[in-house]
Amino acid sequence: MSSLFVLLPRSTATASTEFEYLLSPDGRSVSAHANAQAALLPAPAGAGSETVVIVPAAAMSWQRVELPKGTGPRSPRLRAVLEGLLEDRLLDELEDLHFALEPGATPEQPAWVAVCDRTRLRAALQVLESAGRPVSRVVPEFAPEGDPVLYALGDPDNAHLVCAGRQGVLAVPLSAASLGLLPPNLPDSTPVVAEPAVAALAEQLLRHEPRLQPPGERLLGAAQTRWDLAQLEFESSGRKRAFKKLSTGWAGLLRAPQWRPARWGAVALVAVQLIGLNAWAWKERNALAAKREASRTLLTQTFPNVRAIVDPPQQMEREVAALRQVAGGISTRDLEAMLGALASALPPGRSATSVEYSGTELRVRGIATSEAQAQPLLMALRSRGYSGALQGDVLVVRPEDRP
Repeated sequence: MSSLFVLLPRSTATASTEFEYLLSPDGRSVSAHANAQAALLPAPAGAGSETVVIVPAAAMSWQRVELPKGTGPRSPRLRAVLEGLLEDRLLDELEDLHFALEPGATPEQPAWVAVCDRTRLRAALQVLESAGRPVSRVVPEFAPEGDPVLYALGDPDNAHLVCAGRQGVLAVPLSAASLGLLPPNLPDSTPVVAEPAVAALAEQLLRHEPRLQPPGERLLGAAQTRWDLAQLEFESSGRKRAFKKLSTGWAGLLRAPQWRPARWGAVALVAVQLIGLNAWAWKERNALAAKREASRTLLTQTFPNVRAIVDPPQQMEREVAALRQVAGGISTRDLEAMLGALASALPPGRSATSVEYSGTELRVRGIATSEAQAQPLLMALRSRGYSGALQGDVLVVRPEDRP
């Protein structure tokens, strides 16, 4: 998969606006970093590909609020509640602003609210949509999360300093006059990260050797945040957003190096299951073959005159019946045995009007005319090894097949 990261311009975007963008093949490395109009932006490709819009720190403000009871991220009154909480803190008209609530925010607990220009955000998303680059997520360039870090960005003619951490995000010009605006409790050991163009200026003002970071790495890092500013009116349909998150997560699972042990573990688990199933099937086949061979052996040893073996149990039953007939014995299939079982099962005073015997079943008429009347008789026959069924006024009796 590849991902396209687009930095929101400071002015209202149009079709001729050039966007700073970054293309990453895997979300960790940079394959292209340049500026282009929306129609000329490279298209991300592959499973889980996405286009992410990044809102610059200078175009945002961050406010701390406490949601009232009964209000949450999915509340239909969320925007009205946020407007009421922030009305006295913001200089711009509230209808011109877009609000995004901190992920996982809960009522009656402090939570961050991201504020940016509503019109500029809508214009940028529409331009990208029209150019065939629909946006999957909208993220801030810096978010109030993690330990505080100072970032020196831009170029010597337009340098600015961003202080970002869980205590908030502050963007000021990179100058000696602006250092007094930084949080007073900022530790002296706060890391400093600078883009190469302003690294010398940052070291001179902050008296701390910065770690160099190319602009592309900053955009990649911004996309790793848990924040998504596409809320309220900018939120996509639930199904579409769920699909995007699912496809992105699945692609990461398939390709990301950190998931390599999990992937190997899943492959090993599937392989073990397949081997186990095949071994179990092999064992069951051998057991079944052994039982068949044992029945064939028993038949040939007991009745050597049987040459062609097709169904050992049925053939053995026929041979035993033949021996019984030669010896004068009675089997369950004989007429005498079936009549005897029927006579012992019949209630007193009930007699048959006709009897037919076909060699395998006995058909008796006149002893039952309904299922309710035949049910006790059928149960009595079953206890004697016979099955019965009522067909109209005819009771059909057959020997039960015994295993």
